[in-house]
Amino acid sequence: MAERASNPLVEFRRVNVDGTLNLGRQAAAAGVRRFVFVSSVKVNGESTAADHAFNAADIPAPQDPYGISKMEAEQGLRQIAAKTGMEVVIVRPPLVYGPGVKANFAALIRAVQRGVPLPLASVTHNRRSFVALDNLVDLLITCIDHPAAANQTFLVSDGEDLSTTDLLRRLGQAMNKPARLIPVPPSLLQLGANLLGKGDMAQRLLGNLQVDISHTRQTLGWTPPVSVDEGLRRAVAGLAP
Repeated sequence: MAERASNPLVEFRRVNVDGTLNLGRQAAAAGVRRFVFVSSVKVNGESTAADHAFNAADIPAPQDPYGISKMEAEQGLRQIAAKTGMEVVIVRPPLVYGPGVKANFAALIRAVQRGVPLPLASVTHNRRSFVALDNLVDLLITCIDHPAAANQTFLVSDGEDLSTTDLLRRLGQAMNKPARLIPVPPSLLQLGANLLGKGDMAQRLLGNLQVDISHTRQTLGWTPPVSVDEGLRRAVAGLAP
């Protein structure tokens, strides 16, 4: 979001690819049976069309250095698995929220908490997938020893996608404060953001990013144990003052 490296891809490769594969090789050499890797939905891409969701079988289409590095780490781990017999499980989460959440999600919580008027009352037609920290951890625990998880790729979410307006209103409900939302046409918001050089940030508020977790549900018999509203309540309760 605020990249300062002169060559971000080199830095992401150093950590996300080289670091991951070094650990993967050591794990295989030590006789580890299964390696569970937390990747990112950014391997699939940055956004989805209306009424379409990413799924685990999609051809990867990362669009930024972070997503590219995560895709390359996945590919490298699969090569290690093929050579050594170590099982690899890949989990691609969308935005993860929970106690201690930072960046844009924390900014939204604080804006609602402080009663800041937000021009987002009309952003009701987009849909975005999120995953509560507790749901992600529950899936990772499931992937540790579930027989059907071996060498699979799973997408994960809360199982309920939200519009930006709905997210803000439910954040308000979680903290017993009304979200102060002003109706402004999304097209006007996008235009203004583009003029200010904030088009990518606006896309995260106005656009779609949905993931299909049916493969995860069917393969593992898994259901998110925490509802969206409970996940938001825990995130709000855990936000540092």
